[in-house]
Amino acid sequence: MRRPMVAGNWKMHGTCASVAELIGGLKQQSLPADVDVAVFPSALHLAQAVSGFAGAVAVGAQNCAYEPQQGALTGEVAAIQLLDAGCSLVLVGHSERRLLLGESDELVVRKFAAAQSVGLTPVLCVGETLAQREAGETLAVVAEQVAAVIEALGVKVFANALVAYEPVWAIGTGLTASPEQAQQVHEAIRAQFARLDASLAGELRILYGGSVKAASAAELFGMPDIDGGLVGGASLNADDFGAICRAAGS
Repeated sequence: MRRPMVAGNWKMHGTCASVAELIGGLKQQSLPADVDVAVFPSALHLAQAVSGFAGAVAVGAQNCAYEPQQGALTGEVAAIQLLDAGCSLVLVGHSERRLLLGESDELVVRKFAAAQSVGLTPVLCVGETLAQREAGETLAVVAEQVAAVIEALGVKVFANALVAYEPVWAIGTGLTASPEQAQQVHEAIRAQFARLDASLAGELRILYGGSVKAASAAELFGMPDIDGGLVGGASLNADDFGAICRAAGS
């Protein structure tokens, strides 16, 4: 039985004051004991989140450098620094970085490997644009993004990783893939792994992201291959995020 996870991607939001308020609000929420809960603050607020949650909620980074160790790479944060700061997870390949900052599959693979090399758990983000969905390319696009990591590093690396399916057209738009649409992709991702390692495929947690709301969460999480959510805007509201976490445990 896969243990669900609900993770909040705070993106480029937060001040010291607003993060303190959000942490306080989340600590007052009744979070289900059978769901792993994590947050991904901006790099500026990682230490504040680690200190504020004191282990009650896992803290991850939104990005890491492609070099795992400290060095001369101005403006970047090494995976080893994230580990030292108290992080346990890191997002790699988020669509906003792929599309807006031009991150290639090759770079995503390097970041994935860098994270794992120091003991962080990477969350590999995959997903298609609206044009790709309308062209019927969804499953091929997602499979290619997953395959880039498998072919470079081997399928076994996913024993210590998660996958997050985020249809690009549903991120920050208010649009959400229907539970059936999301399930189709999650099922295809799991089948891709099952062809290589059936045991690993059965244990791999695949999260859904893309305008997850409290109202839609229970139906999404009720799908057999959806193991929780990577939540964007709703994770900035303690009540909404708490409701989504409870939906994953119901």
